[in-house]
Amino acid sequence: MELTDFDADQRLLTLPGTSLVVFTSIGCSSCRVARRMLPDMQLPIDQLCWIDAGNNGGLVERYEIFHLPALFVVRDGEFYGELKSRLSEGELAHHIRLALQLEPDELP
Repeated sequence: MELTDFDADQRLLTLPGTSLVVFTSIGCSSCRVARRMLPDMQLPIDQLCWIDAGNNGGLVERYEIFHLPALFVVRDGEFYGELKSRLSEGELAHHIRLALQLEPDELP
């Protein structure tokens, strides 16, 4: 699912379950790897949400994106923060579970 500056808040607030929100950019080689690998991973998420950092400056600013790809966890409209993980299935799944144990916050 692709999100933009115009619809990200509304969609993330209403999507049921756990979403992995991924900021990427066309010119980023790590982002191309993430786009190729993430959809095939067995992760504890209900949906994968993509945001093109190059076309959505408002979201990039609000989420304070400094590196790409940047991954965030949202569950039932609540924000569980950024994941600091390599793009390996086991490590990402572990970090998603850890993030969901934290106190949620409002979306940025």
